[in-house]
Amino acid sequence: MAKTSGSDEVGEMLAERIAALIVDTAHNAPRSLQKRLGPSEVGDPCERRLSYKELDWPRAAAASDPAASIIGTGFHTWMEEAFERRQTVLPDGRPRYRIEERVTVRDSPIEAAIVAGSSDLYDRLTRTVWDWKLVGHTTLDTYRRKGPGPQYRTQGHLYGLGQENAGETPERIAICFVGRYHELRVHVWTEPYDRSIALAALDRLDRIRARLTASGDANAPYDHDWWSQIPTDELAKCRFCEWFKPGSTDLAVGCPGIQQSAAPRHGFESLIA
Repeated sequence: MAKTSGSDEVGEMLAERIAALIVDTAHNAPRSLQKRLGPSEVGDPCERRLSYKELDWPRAAAASDPAASIIGTGFHTWMEEAFERRQTVLPDGRPRYRIEERVTVRDSPIEAAIVAGSSDLYDRLTRTVWDWKLVGHTTLDTYRRKGPGPQYRTQGHLYGLGQENAGETPERIAICFVGRYHELRVHVWTEPYDRSIALAALDRLDRIRARLTASGDANAPYDHDWWSQIPTDELAKCRFCEWFKPGSTDLAVGCPGIQQSAAPRHGFESLIA
């Protein structure tokens, strides 16, 4: 996965060791090991990927390169520190910013059914829910032209619901895209907070979970035909999916992606309308 090089044999050996340390640490971080679906995943347009994740199905793809994730984590830490330095107190005595605080989007007595996560920033003064996205310039331009897509948009409103559940009164969602190469480029997409978008996403998740257990047959997921009834979506980000397996003819082993999938498109428009 990692490309290594050294000025001599010792340098190459050390480079390989450092690369292995980075990969191992990233893939064993709490976020990487999390099995429960979080707000960043609930809005994924691909129901098949969500189903694989929900069942903790064996991954088909090789472990992904962690570099972008590590850089993104570092950027979130940097922004956290930046707002902590700028923290102020409102007239009612509360701090203006809720920074990287965990919120519960939906509680449940069943551990696996809880939807919760760390919200990047909530500004009590402007009642805005912020989410940071560190992206390449080409990706930033795509989001600038087309908007954030259903997954990021849904994530924003889910965190809005989480803030509401925490006693806040969010009025706006803001997704901040920051280009990560060479020069600083910032694009902010924003819209009014809408609780119904978050609730629709949770209802969709419940439907997906109900379908996974509807047959009552624990062996059903080992059958290709069973998986073929679970739709993917033309907006699916297959190359980032842990279950993407190009050319696969057995969905119980891996998904060939939307280009080769015969599964019908599931209407996602109702969620983002």
